[in-house]
Amino acid sequence: MAPARPVLRPGDWVHFDGGEHQVVGLAGATVRLRSGAGAEQVVLAGHLMATPGFAVVDAGTAPTVEPFGLLDALPEETLAAARRWEQHLVEVETGLPPAAAPGATARPEYDPATRSLAQRQRAKAAELGVSLRTIEGRRARYLAQGLWGLVDQRAVREWEATGRVDARLVDALREVIAEQTNVSTGTRSRLIRRAVKRVEELHGAGVVPLPGRSTFYALVERLTAGRHTFGSAITRRQTANRPAGAFTPTFAGRPGEQVQIDSTPIDVMVLLDDGLPVRADMTIAIDVATRTVCAAVLRPVGTKAVDAALLLAKMLVPEPMRPGWANALRLSASRLPHARLLDIDARMREAAARPVIVPDTVVIDHGRVFVSETFDRACNRLGISVQPARKDTPTDKGIVEATHKSIKTLFAQHVAGYTGGNPTLRGRDVAAAWTIGELQDLLDEWLIVGWQHRPHDALRDPHQPRRMLTPNEKYAALVAAAGYLPLPLASDDYLELLPVQWRQINDYGIRIDNRTYDCAALGPWRRQHSGVIARRGLWEVPYDPYDVSQVFLRTPDGWITVPWTHLPMITAPFADFTWRHARRLTVERGRDAGNESEVARVLDELLTRAEHGPDRTSAKAVARTRAVGSAHGRPAPDQRPTPTPVVDERSDAEVIPFGVFDADAEAERWI
Repeated sequence: MAPARPVLRPGDWVHFDGGEHQVVGLAGATVRLRSGAGAEQVVLAGHLMATPGFAVVDAGTAPTVEPFGLLDALPEETLAAARRWEQHLVEVETGLPPAAAPGATARPEYDPATRSLAQRQRAKAAELGVSLRTIEGRRARYLAQGLWGLVDQRAVREWEATGRVDARLVDALREVIAEQTNVSTGTRSRLIRRAVKRVEELHGAGVVPLPGRSTFYALVERLTAGRHTFGSAITRRQTANRPAGAFTPTFAGRPGEQVQIDSTPIDVMVLLDDGLPVRADMTIAIDVATRTVCAAVLRPVGTKAVDAALLLAKMLVPEPMRPGWANALRLSASRLPHARLLDIDARMREAAARPVIVPDTVVIDHGRVFVSETFDRACNRLGISVQPARKDTPTDKGIVEATHKSIKTLFAQHVAGYTGGNPTLRGRDVAAAWTIGELQDLLDEWLIVGWQHRPHDALRDPHQPRRMLTPNEKYAALVAAAGYLPLPLASDDYLELLPVQWRQINDYGIRIDNRTYDCAALGPWRRQHSGVIARRGLWEVPYDPYDVSQVFLRTPDGWITVPWTHLPMITAPFADFTWRHARRLTVERGRDAGNESEVARVLDELLTRAEHGPDRTSAKAVARTRAVGSAHGRPAPDQRPTPTPVVDERSDAEVIPFGVFDADAEAERWI
């Protein structure tokens, strides 16, 4: 029943490039155009038809594809009623209802051979007991919109958050809610009272009608959704401080392209040399491309500028194996390119499984640790570009911020002396158990066994998003990395034929199959109700299963193309080689399952040791016994001969001096 799609033939006139042109020839995928002034040009057909404003002069309207996603969201009775109307209208148009049996004949009153269209419409109106105008209107909407034109519009009307409340009251409420960002958290009754006062000040008492108590509270709940107006003041301010546009992920195509540095309390009490318990500060540097923690430095609260310089120095030397560390932590036992690195630096022979990454650019905040002459001199000496983040914008270095939280969850909470993130989470009689040096040793060991060997959620294969890589695997894959550029498709008719997912639009965008899609155009629709009541306010998101680079969102204003947030990562040159190599590494993971089991065992022992604290009791008892024996000039009655310490002669117990570079000495010289 739909009109035929228009075609382009020689002799047609088209709107192109701000004027009318005549088609004088078609050859393959090219079109020869002649303007009214006689100038000719040859353009690609795809370019011609994709140009904004292109249209064939005097051509009929092209039929549109029905919104199948919205049709599937309708209640069953509404969709069934529309299909019944479709059967009647098809019978009026063709004489036979849809899916008529082969050989069926039209009823006499609907036979197109003997009855005109007007007669058939009057017959259908008499049969259904409706007016002729109703039949004509339904038929016109069906020709223009298909089945969607026959749907009862009361079932698809959009949901309004404010309902029928006076717009002046809604505006006053929004103003008062915005004012709550930087004030102490109050109750809903306080907010309502201030909103009523604001309305009376602006429009006078009794001028603006006020809803009932229940309606007022429900309106406040809808307008404050996602703003934490009556929750944590810190969360409320952080939410208000988020960028107005889309969250822009940070990309890096090679190790060291960008390294983010930041400091934060690690939430663990430590003992100073004088026995005073204090909290520890942790300064870390994380590589964006591989999520490798290049270095981490612990200091008592109040980190000095020299610590940031020390961090840079530690990044540029291999992490040496230490006595007592398991062989599973060796660089040679990991998936890092040990042979190639050993050819470059002989120190890699006794290095631990943590890659050495030389940064090109470091991103810092405006903390006093980094905004200092000491740190600037260190970066200048090492040839590192410093990129300060914007003030009060933690999203500029969101990767290191998220890594801090991960370290607290995966490591700090298992350490004796853990205090929690705030006083409300602190236990009773929390006491420091480790010294700052002992905790540093635990952290260094954990970063190798608990972080570098742990699959990371941000290091996923874009073609197999359920597979995660470890930082060491990603480093090995990006030693020689690049990418390709996919061309997106954007056709409204094509979108209607794509499979549909129903999703919520969150602050970070839309998430489908462990992939996040986001763009600035989602701003007005974040945390909003879609208006589709049957889908509980979720939004229709068509997607191409064979092109994960983008999805599409239907909004009241039209379609929005939402790109994958990590698309630039796979559009660098030779990215296909990178992920083929990464997949090969993960396949090889099954070949050294014994080493992974050993790493898991070492991690468990490390966390257990950190949780119980150092064994100081036996050391103190031996010291007291020795002191008593020395004072009396003879051994104590219960004193046994001191056993000869067993020296571990395994290769991983050797202490290899790193004479090429001393990080601590070098950092001190930079002051």
